[in-house]
Amino acid sequence: MLDKLASLADEQAKAVAGGGERYVERHHARGKLLPRERIELLVDEGSAFLELSPLAGWGSDFTVGASVVTGIGVVEGVECMITANDPTVKGGTSNPWTVRKIFRASQIAEENGLPTISLVESGGADLPTQKEIFIPGGKLFRDLTRASARKQPTIAVVFGSSTAGGAYVPGMSDHTVMVEDQAKVFLGGPPLVKMATGEEADDESLGGAEMHARTSGLADHLAADERDALRIARRIVARLNWRKAVAPPTAWAEPDADPEDLLDLVPADLKEPFDPREVIARICDGVSATNGVVFDEFKPLYGTSLVTGWAKLHGRPIGILANAQGVLFSEEAQKATQFIQLANQVDTPLLFLHNTTGYMVGAAYEQGGIIKHGAMMINAVSNSTVPHLSVIMGASYGAGNYGMNGRAFDPRFLFTWPSAKSAVMGPAQLAGVMEIVARQSAESKGQPFDADGFQGIKDLVEAQIEEQSLPYFLSGMLYDDGVIDPRDTRTVLAICLSVIENQTVVGTDRFGVFRP
Repeated sequence: MLDKLASLADEQAKAVAGGGERYVERHHARGKLLPRERIELLVDEGSAFLELSPLAGWGSDFTVGASVVTGIGVVEGVECMITANDPTVKGGTSNPWTVRKIFRASQIAEENGLPTISLVESGGADLPTQKEIFIPGGKLFRDLTRASARKQPTIAVVFGSSTAGGAYVPGMSDHTVMVEDQAKVFLGGPPLVKMATGEEADDESLGGAEMHARTSGLADHLAADERDALRIARRIVARLNWRKAVAPPTAWAEPDADPEDLLDLVPADLKEPFDPREVIARICDGVSATNGVVFDEFKPLYGTSLVTGWAKLHGRPIGILANAQGVLFSEEAQKATQFIQLANQVDTPLLFLHNTTGYMVGAAYEQGGIIKHGAMMINAVSNSTVPHLSVIMGASYGAGNYGMNGRAFDPRFLFTWPSAKSAVMGPAQLAGVMEIVARQSAESKGQPFDADGFQGIKDLVEAQIEEQSLPYFLSGMLYDDGVIDPRDTRTVLAICLSVIENQTVVGTDRFGVFRP
């Protein structure tokens, strides 16, 4: 695990490096701050910043991180969604992964009722890939205006260029701050204006910060420099009169078991089972905060390959569903369905800890109703309205990923450990299925099956699926909100649970039809 964490640090360093040393030095030489430096000055001193999707775009033709930083930070005591363009990566232009990353940030802000602060310095769309950006990209502006209508404040701080569609970010935000002599906001820059109208105009008269502060009225505040702009942004947040829907707990106990042990709880070979209760003991509150019991297990003798029960995390009640032996049988599916209903009855968020190879297959299990029972569990997950959090610790294969609230089922937050793997099935199983199908196809045609020749295809497919199952690949596709150190799981989940408290948690008693 330590080797995997070292590799993770190397990959995350690529995102922090932005466009590379040359462009970072050029940016600093202009007296400008990097996006994470801006965020550090914006958030409250000593507070945590939960960066989201730092590996977006990994494995693609674009720079790791997708030329934008997103995450949740505390500003003047208020949890805010923060987005910051990285101008060292092609001038902060937006590529297809940038758009997807910002959409995910907007979704989190909407679901959890967060104000949004946009730290803007972008050249607009990456023109060579405009066909993948232009049409879906309009959703960014729709999200800003809908956030305002929901009374979730939006704040734009413009540090440099914000052109073309990017001009609408400050234009559609509730509050706009521009940095004097740096910020430039216009629909069309001087070259485009010249081409379109023949008019000769300079940057300042078209879209300079002072012009917008004095003439157009687009700028609500004119900042002397970047630090002044961030100071003004903090004062705007301080005046929002923001109130959380749920009062935070005032005390809790640290786990009784050492979180350091999480480094070696997951076997290197995911075929080996491990006891998720050992994970629960290291991320949940200790006995002094829970009346002498860390985890109140529900139905411990029934459906034993799925552990369910109640606990507290940083003083906040949660229900937990954790895979024990990997495979989900009918009993586990029925147990999960009932437990999800109970959590909704008492308005309690749910935490899903993944390590599953999926639902059991075979004649006996099909005849026993595994499809019906798996469908019941997925029905319950789909229609549950309490917040869901997911952590993929080990395997998350097949429909088990769905039943355990994978990305397709919109958990509020989803994180993976470096040990995680997720795909339609394991690489060896998938390649083996392909071989069986190919063999049967050859036999049906009366042709000999070339096993030796097919071995090369089998090896290639297995290697491809193995690569596409790994956490970097999945995180690069934005199928999670980040790959995390297992030892940070408690802190990350605590931040997420605190963020959820910006809105009231309300369960449901309405589910789809449960087939008997």
